[in-house]
Amino acid sequence: MRFEIMNPLRRMLPSNHALFVFEAVARNTSFTRAAAELNVTQPAVSKAMAQLERHLGVRLLDRSAEGIALTEDGAILYRRVADGFRGIEAALREIDIRRTGIDTVTLSLSSAFTTHWLMPRINTLQEAFPAVDFRFQLIPGALAGPVDDVDLGMRFVEGPDLDHEALFLMNEVMLPVCSPAYRAGREADPDGRTTFVNLTATSPMWIGGVDPGPDWNGSRASLNFSDYAVVLQAALLGQGVALGWMSVVSHWLSTGDLVPAAGRLTRTARVCQLIHLRSRPLRRSVTAVRDWLVAEMRADVARVDRLYPELGLTRACFETS
Repeated sequence: MRFEIMNPLRRMLPSNHALFVFEAVARNTSFTRAAAELNVTQPAVSKAMAQLERHLGVRLLDRSAEGIALTEDGAILYRRVADGFRGIEAALREIDIRRTGIDTVTLSLSSAFTTHWLMPRINTLQEAFPAVDFRFQLIPGALAGPVDDVDLGMRFVEGPDLDHEALFLMNEVMLPVCSPAYRAGREADPDGRTTFVNLTATSPMWIGGVDPGPDWNGSRASLNFSDYAVVLQAALLGQGVALGWMSVVSHWLSTGDLVPAAGRLTRTARVCQLIHLRSRPLRRSVTAVRDWLVAEMRADVARVDRLYPELGLTRACFETS
């Protein structure tokens, strides 16, 4: 007599491939996009989904003229499948790291932060982590969006939630900034024209125009860009006064390439955090990179605080109450 022990999961599914099809459909919320990703036809994806639903005896998707959406059962399955796939991916990456000795850390950051804060110290980052290859997912506008496909993301969120762990980086603090030459020209001609370099109202980061206060009187002109990296580049080149997010401009303030145009700090209720999926536990290398970012940011702000103690930047940036 011969006994075979079969994995219960194999009996519960029409095929292992069904999970890959379902995950792609659920993530893309589209048969067509899932088919393109899987390199099969749309009817094949539709047939596989219908077969899976018949096998399970439940509807996983609601289909309508507006598109498809997960049912409650579909959402339960998708969460577990996505977590499982990420766990498998993490294991395969760990095996690859052991094989090659090269670890890859993927960061999701704003293009402005990368351009104006990270790039000036990229050599320091690479020296600190010589065995790490870095990949960057750059966001041109406001820091938003999922972090499903990255190790670590910078986001303005309230804190940890069901799906994400979060580490406090700093409060959202802004102040008007300009080049030293531009401020010197303004001091030499207090009634001269001032150019304000703004984000356009269509930018996701837009919070209004620059207002450095009553000391900047006289006629006004403006330059308006949809990309915050360009806004700061214009300020660095002496083209006018811009609103500086401390999480981005702290490097240039510490080097003196930018200076406060006024002592008008703005602190919002938002908090900048470094987040990652709970289902994608941090590897030691990612934890080390995260801690490096936090330490470098705090050191940057401390240097600026020593240059301009009257602003109270350390308290404004890091006080949590």
